[in-house]
Amino acid sequence: MSDHTDYDAIVLAGGAARRLGGADKPALSVGGRALLDRVLAACADAAITVVVGPRRPAGRPVVRALEDPPGGGPLAALDAGLRHITAPTVLVLSADLPFLTPTTVRGLLAAATGTADGGAPRDGALLRDAAGRDQPLVAAYRAESLRRELALLHAEHGTLTGLPLRALLSELTLERVPDATSTASFDCDTWEDLGAARARIREHGRVLDEWITAVKDELGIDLDVDTAALLDVARDAAHGVARPAAPLTTFLIGYAAGQQGGDVTALVHRAAALANRWAAEAEANGDGGGAPGGETKPAE
Repeated sequence: MSDHTDYDAIVLAGGAARRLGGADKPALSVGGRALLDRVLAACADAAITVVVGPRRPAGRPVVRALEDPPGGGPLAALDAGLRHITAPTVLVLSADLPFLTPTTVRGLLAAATGTADGGAPRDGALLRDAAGRDQPLVAAYRAESLRRELALLHAEHGTLTGLPLRALLSELTLERVPDATSTASFDCDTWEDLGAARARIREHGRVLDEWITAVKDELGIDLDVDTAALLDVARDAAHGVARPAAPLTTFLIGYAAGQQGGDVTALVHRAAALANRWAAEAEANGDGGGAPGGETKPAE
């Protein structure tokens, strides 16, 4: 196991969501997927994932935890989650991050396990958004550092309930990882935030990748998909054979990959070559390829 995957994750999924009228925020959807499931997908390789908050459906197996008393705030929730993890590094996330990706997670884990100035181990790493704000719930920490500081805070205040996150962060040596576009750290605190996330998911340049990811999640498959290559082979099939051949061809490529365990890229290349051969034959035969209406014209 690589150094950057030897980690556990704690997802904080409680809170009253007052600015959302008390709605169950982690269960709200963006791109047809619950916010909680989108966050869980970004840390799918965590050894243990603890979701702290009321019980609700999740897209993969997780450990359930609840702070005592419920609604006790982020530090109480963090303490409840830490009781279930064993890895030396813990990823800490809020459950309302629609655009968090595995790439951002890997960057945080790499930064968290480095050393600070002077060679001492860092206590962790967190995102810093484009406005310069620290995002302590998009972060990776050394578990022993969190346990130490939480114990000190509990001894000082007699409780963790109601204490703010800054009480914890002020004593930790943390690397700031820039989130230049404030995308990975974008969270959904209001209905306006949720609407903006739902609009962004449909933007040109990302809608197809988001859709493919959502379909794979819905169907429970883990298959690398080169969207551009599939669109190219669909175009070739539509042009060289018939328009309905495009979706049927991409379906058959996926089916073959799943049934045979084949490499999708190789299957795409084979299907594209076949479509090009059909197109070449049609051109040599003088019929110009796929005919309008989705049917190939017969030879004269």
